[in-house]
Amino acid sequence: MVHQYTIKIAAFLILAIGIINPPVCRKKDRDSDNRFSKKTIDLPQILKRKKLVALIDNSSTSYFIYKGEPMGFEYEMLNRFAKHLGVELKIIVVKDMDKIFDELYSDDIDLVAANLTITEDRMKTVEFTEPLIYTRQVLIQRKPKGWENMNESKLNEKLLRTTIDLDGKNIFVRKGSSFYSRLKNLQQEIAGKISITDVAGNVSTENLIAMVANGKISYTISDENTAMVNQSYYPQIDIKTAISFPQKIAWAVRKNSPNLLSELNNWILSEKQNPEFAMLYNKYFKSPKSSGARMESMFSSIGGNKISCYDDMIIAYSREVRWDWRLLASMIYQESKFNPYAESWTGACGLMQLIPTTAVQYGIDSCNATPIASIDAGTRHLINLDQYWIKFISNKEERTKFVLASYNVGLGHIIDARNLAKKYGKNPDIWFDNVDLFIILKSTPKYYNDPIVRCGYCRGQEPYNYVREIMKRYEHYKNVIKEPVSLVENI
Repeated sequence: MVHQYTIKIAAFLILAIGIINPPVCRKKDRDSDNRFSKKTIDLPQILKRKKLVALIDNSSTSYFIYKGEPMGFEYEMLNRFAKHLGVELKIIVVKDMDKIFDELYSDDIDLVAANLTITEDRMKTVEFTEPLIYTRQVLIQRKPKGWENMNESKLNEKLLRTTIDLDGKNIFVRKGSSFYSRLKNLQQEIAGKISITDVAGNVSTENLIAMVANGKISYTISDENTAMVNQSYYPQIDIKTAISFPQKIAWAVRKNSPNLLSELNNWILSEKQNPEFAMLYNKYFKSPKSSGARMESMFSSIGGNKISCYDDMIIAYSREVRWDWRLLASMIYQESKFNPYAESWTGACGLMQLIPTTAVQYGIDSCNATPIASIDAGTRHLINLDQYWIKFISNKEERTKFVLASYNVGLGHIIDARNLAKKYGKNPDIWFDNVDLFIILKSTPKYYNDPIVRCGYCRGQEPYNYVREIMKRYEHYKNVIKEPVSLVENI
């Protein structure tokens, strides 16, 4: 009897301790479940802040820089959706694909656009939009030596052509990917053993495809749309062995963003009926020559780390003006798209598009100047403008915007806009949504006839857009173009 009583007491104590001090795993599970409701950012909040924030994959299909311009199927679709909402688009690049949903819930991110396959497991964590495209998972394997001289029958003998052939093979994929779960299911379907080697979340599918192409690993898995683009660059890979039925590729939003999800779904369904959607899809997935050229180019963030053929000059002169070289590159792209023979209707010429009267001050004829002379003169002009504005605006980041605007439309007009901002209660030391509003208003009589305005009428929309576009492109460059370490140290 004493023994049974002791057992009952012990059981009661264990239960009581469990209630008072629940196991850590329970708290963790509860926190995990509650993360869905920690932060509410739905369509009303997005419209209020006038900004759509998207987490995107830096890949040859989603988002990259080519010849100075941001590109990518998902990037262009995001841009179209942001315009549909009437908001600005902010891009954040995925650093670890295995943590994308953690980032979605922990940061001020509205959606994930990273060539995501809809899976039941992922649907427990996020809501998926209507599919943008459909694709299959395919095996990536290297063609045998001498494949160029083999007919299809001979080639098929040398390659894995059925899922049963995967038995005993070692395949490299990310553990958090849909490829990993598909391979796990395949093991049961073929009643065999597939050796799966997980790779870190910061190793992309395209990194793995390159490793197969270069003979570093034997096999990986990819969505067919991505595989087709990469095959244009790596003709030595084979992508014909499908390991899944067609699957849905979509964007993901938080569980607590129903209004955003509804708006996205309606927009996607409408957009897919638009002929421009088919053109956009074909541009990135059905044009192997163009895809190969983009991936192979040193002026692509996928194939290299160069923005233009003038990068070395831009890096050197960025030290003089003490700017990030990618900012100076963004400005030059805005001025001339890196065309040294560009000429505007105002008579401005060259890479830096100095007008003749300004160019003379720096000892050049802008329409006959070499690229290095144009950059030299242009950066000296930037330095002079900076020396003026540093007397009024100590914050370097803000001052840079005033310098850019002054370069575009002239110092006098920006001084006028700043004086108007002071008069009407806006911050004269902040460009966006303060002084830039008055550079636009300088095109209306009430403002350009104001006694404090000395330079009169200004076509203000041009400098307004000029600064915004340069700064926006600069953010894209920072996303995917690496800055030389030596330059960072010098600055």
